[in-house]
Amino acid sequence: MAERSPPRLGRTGQCTGIVLLLGLMSLMAGPAAAKCQDSPGPGADWSGCSKARLMLTGEDMAGINLSKSLLTLSDFAGSKLTGAKLVESEVSRTRFEGADLSQADFTKAIGWRANFGQANLAGANLQSSDMSRSNFAQAKASGTKFSKSELNRSDFSGADLTGADMSKAELARVAFQNAKLARTDFSYANLSRANLKDTGLQGANLTRAYLYLTQLAGADLTGATGLTQGQIDIACGAANTKLPPGLVQPQGWPCTEEAD
Repeated sequence: MAERSPPRLGRTGQCTGIVLLLGLMSLMAGPAAAKCQDSPGPGADWSGCSKARLMLTGEDMAGINLSKSLLTLSDFAGSKLTGAKLVESEVSRTRFEGADLSQADFTKAIGWRANFGQANLAGANLQSSDMSRSNFAQAKASGTKFSKSELNRSDFSGADLTGADMSKAELARVAFQNAKLARTDFSYANLSRANLKDTGLQGANLTRAYLYLTQLAGADLTGATGLTQGQIDIACGAANTKLPPGLVQPQGWPCTEEAD
């Protein structure tokens, strides 16, 4: 017997199949698209949504999921975002000034020129994020994780970084004036040309930190750990820089204006 060929769909059958397929795709996409239209609030799910240029100041959004969302040029100033998920989100030029971001997760987020001034970042996670040129002035960031993050040219002046983890972070030209840096972990971090003037680093870990032209005038390093003479020799201190026992001020201090 001759082998039978499978039945072929006519034009009507093909059209019906396409309609059914489009209907199935619509049903699958519907819930995902609908969630992006939900109102902001505690526990809302805006993951993967495009939410640029939002104005959400003073809102309660504790535990909201904003992972992989586009949030550029948005304003969350003064909002409650405790425990919020912002993993791999885009927050460049976004304002979080004065917001409560304690325990928030910004892992691998991108936030060039974001504003975290006076925000509460206690216990937050910014590991492997890129927050270059951002403002963290007077932020509460005790115990915050910044390890392996890009923070070049950011401003942490007056911030509380007690016990923060900045290991292996890129911190070139970062401003730390008057910041609280007790027990901060700077191990293997790039602190080249960073400003650590008049800071106290009791218990700070500076193991293998790169201190090329790092500004240390008035800094108290007596309680810091992991420092070597080689690191001090390439830094820029002054007569009022306090060093750990066994280390001496280089003859080249203070650095010349040309070297800086």
